[in-house]
Amino acid sequence: MQEWVRSTGARVVVVFEGRDAAGKGGVIKRVTEYLSPRVAHIVALPVPTERQRGQWYFQRYIEQLPAAGEISLFDRSWYNRAGVERVMGFCTQDEYHRFLHQCPIFERMLVEDGVYLYKYWFSVSDTEQQRRFRARANDPMRRWKLSPMDLESITRWEDYSRAKDEMFVHTDIPEARWRIVESDDKRRARINMIADLLAAVPYQEIPTQKVEIPKRPSSRGYQRPPRDLQQYVPDFAAKLLR
Repeated sequence: MQEWVRSTGARVVVVFEGRDAAGKGGVIKRVTEYLSPRVAHIVALPVPTERQRGQWYFQRYIEQLPAAGEISLFDRSWYNRAGVERVMGFCTQDEYHRFLHQCPIFERMLVEDGVYLYKYWFSVSDTEQQRRFRARANDPMRRWKLSPMDLESITRWEDYSRAKDEMFVHTDIPEARWRIVESDDKRRARINMIADLLAAVPYQEIPTQKVEIPKRPSSRGYQRPPRDLQQYVPDFAAKLLR
């Protein structure tokens, strides 16, 4: 699929949305594991700057859209406005309703221009979300993934549910349907999402030339400088093996 995108100049946008700890990051990691970073780009935007707050809402996301031969994977997207901004009061009522009106228009414009747009919502149960939060809190390697906003989402579970339902009513359009992934089982969710994406993108196999590895030419007298003239990283792995 990647080679088809690159060789045909296709533009693919994949939106990953869902509750905190729904497994979006893990899926994106698996999707991109064997893809070239020159073709597939992960978009995970930080909090908007003061200047970006004064722009049209979709403007900073437009800058991240793919050019010909590229795939953009949005780890959260313009749907922040319909989710966390709506629930946490980070936007006004007017801004929220303007988003619900403009978002379908914006996405239809993308599709009409030839962009392949796929939107995935990862659905996790409240009990599984809390289990994952506890696992993060007890794991120093993953504790950075647990933010105050994540903890706040626990107390606002129903608010997020209502916001998601209303978002679906306005943005589940024929040109860009929401594709819901049950994600209580992370491994199944990853397999199901990847299989669905590959089935949805109308790619074809692109013939490739067989790569021939050339033989190394004979030595012409090169001698490597003495090792003690250069600084080498200590072999810490040898200590672990012993």
